[in-house]
Amino acid sequence: MARLKKRSILLAGHATSLALEPEFWAVLEEMAAAERLSLAGLIARLDEGRQGGPLASACRVAALEYVRAR
Repeated sequence: MARLKKRSILLAGHATSLALEPEFWAVLEEMAAAERLSLAGLIARLDEGRQGGPLASACRVAALEYVRAR
């Protein structure tokens, strides 16, 4: 099982950390670049759009949807 990689980000003015597998971070970085956003900007957008549930889960689902759409 892949080890989680934790990153600190600023969301809505609050520092938080997010732990994801490196493979998901790689896809999120690709998504951010494709949308001309910073990684923090992309995650903030995902945070705003989620309807409850953990942020990590929302990020994983977004990454999976992005890869499936290719």
